[in-house]
Amino acid sequence: MSDQAVDKNDVSRRDFLKLLGAGGVALAFTPFIQWGKFMPNPDNSSPQKAQVALSDGTFANVNSFPINHQELITYPSTGDSVLDQEAFRKWNLIRLPEDLGGGVKDVTAFRVYSVICLHLWCMWKYKPVGEIGGNNKGQCPCHGSMYDPVSGKAVAGPASLQAPPSNTLPTLYLEADSLGNLWIKPAVWNVSENGVVGYGRFLKS
Repeated sequence: MSDQAVDKNDVSRRDFLKLLGAGGVALAFTPFIQWGKFMPNPDNSSPQKAQVALSDGTFANVNSFPINHQELITYPSTGDSVLDQEAFRKWNLIRLPEDLGGGVKDVTAFRVYSVICLHLWCMWKYKPVGEIGGNNKGQCPCHGSMYDPVSGKAVAGPASLQAPPSNTLPTLYLEADSLGNLWIKPAVWNVSENGVVGYGRFLKS
């Protein structure tokens, strides 16, 4: 009986070590997996160029959008009011504070980041100085992660402890037309370009 018990313990220990080894291999290859194929990104098709529409039905313009201000926008929009409410289609359009370049009247004054926090997928918001608790950072209400509005990189909280690319928010790139209207350039959903919503992107130097 004792021999059988020892054999069972040996098998159990061996299985545990195999499982541990397999888990280690999976973690080692995690940064190289194309997460966009598995995670609920806004669209699996090739998103198109789109004008930046605000919630009040107007369009964002470099001449009128307030400095040090945020608006929630949708991209890519499907035209379906239900689908367009998905958090993975929502982005924070931020005009930077003046001391960070928000006073100029061109696209460099703006940033657009996914609202999905990279820690546990809560929705964060940009809090300008002047609001209650505002510090000119993106703030997640769930676990206290904070994001730099210039780069989208996590600078505090659990998201800041995650390894790249999971410490930098996915972004959208903008251009302005001759009237100052803002347009979103077509996105490429991978970690080296616009990023993967809910997973992150590599910060370009």
